[in-house]
Amino acid sequence: MDVVVAGQGYVGLPLAVRAAEVGHRVVGYDVDPHRIRRLTTGNSYVEDVASSRLRAVLDTGAYFATADAAALEGFDIAVITVPTPLRDGVPDLTCVESCARTLGERLRPGATVVLESTTYPGTTEELLLPILEQASGLKSGADFLAGFSPERIAPGNKRWSFDGTPKLVSGIDATSLDVIKKFYDGIFLTTVPVSETRVAELAKLIENIFRFVNISLVNEMATLAAPLGVNIWEAIDAAATKPFGFTRFTPGPGVGGHCLPVDPLFLSWKVQQEIGAPFRFVELADDVNRHMPDYVVRRLAESLEKRHMTIKGSRILLLGLTYKYNATDLRNSPSARVAELLVNLGAEVLGAEPNIPAGDDTKLDIPRVDASAEEITAADAVVLLMDHTQFDLPMIEKHAVYVLDCRNRLSGPNIETL
Repeated sequence: MDVVVAGQGYVGLPLAVRAAEVGHRVVGYDVDPHRIRRLTTGNSYVEDVASSRLRAVLDTGAYFATADAAALEGFDIAVITVPTPLRDGVPDLTCVESCARTLGERLRPGATVVLESTTYPGTTEELLLPILEQASGLKSGADFLAGFSPERIAPGNKRWSFDGTPKLVSGIDATSLDVIKKFYDGIFLTTVPVSETRVAELAKLIENIFRFVNISLVNEMATLAAPLGVNIWEAIDAAATKPFGFTRFTPGPGVGGHCLPVDPLFLSWKVQQEIGAPFRFVELADDVNRHMPDYVVRRLAESLEKRHMTIKGSRILLLGLTYKYNATDLRNSPSARVAELLVNLGAEVLGAEPNIPAGDDTKLDIPRVDASAEEITAADAVVLLMDHTQFDLPMIEKHAVYVLDCRNRLSGPNIETL
């Protein structure tokens, strides 16, 4: 089957490579020429796709990366995996719209288009289909097929692999669902069909809202437990011994990435637009999580004050700048806000991030250093934001004057947990 995967980022590249590995002829399309140059040389920038796998499908000709829309002609199935960010609290679907027009101009009778980008309920039928129909002159259902199948990418997750995670599938009609399910059946171990695209769209948001709200809950509890003199981490561990009715979440400096800070607000916006009601849980959770970097800085200021120091003029080393454990992604990482607040208060702020080469961290305007014993010793305060595998935790415990540990990984008289 001739397959187009539009968008070669953290969602699209794993899908494109896996589709090529199972026997499809895949065009990986992306408008970013820098990405295409890296892909054509077999250099993967996505942690779940080893460069060796990428080179293998390039060498066989099963996979081809391009920024030339003309190469999309004649596809049997196209999957849209482009970004859907928020702009001032409003879903920005311009990438989906642009991609739909590009595919629509090359859409032929009998072909299928699947949207994987996270969005609000109704997007597939209310936004995607009209664009495809206008650009192609074809009628959805009668002339071409379409559906929605939300991505469930979990970068670095060793328990649930890309193809081992159950895949939700939906179609605009029974024929679309049948074709889409068969396509994904060849890629994923398990597919889960649902009755309509709106159900699949909402299901994806429910998954992320569940995490978002529960993370905000433990984050707020952490801010309350400390002044009450209670170790929040021990309390969570104790609660987690209950074998039913409880899911363990832990606090941290905030939420980041391409999903959690964004996706729940898609539904909040949609609800406000459609029925004029606030989604109070999401709005409250967003407020709590957005202010966790402020709480981290406040705790740091209080601890330095006990040591007769101030943030102004202090040398502060931030360890782990990505939004997630062992990730290579800085998108919406709370470390950026922590760094910004500290710099504004007059601190000398340095960052250590072993997962991202120096020069690739354009989102963080602070000097980069290695997490060496010399740098740890030289810092007035160390803040462990993300406990990457590469960090030598016993060395940090030994050499740091003071550490604010946001991950509960360190111990000792010089360590304070969030």
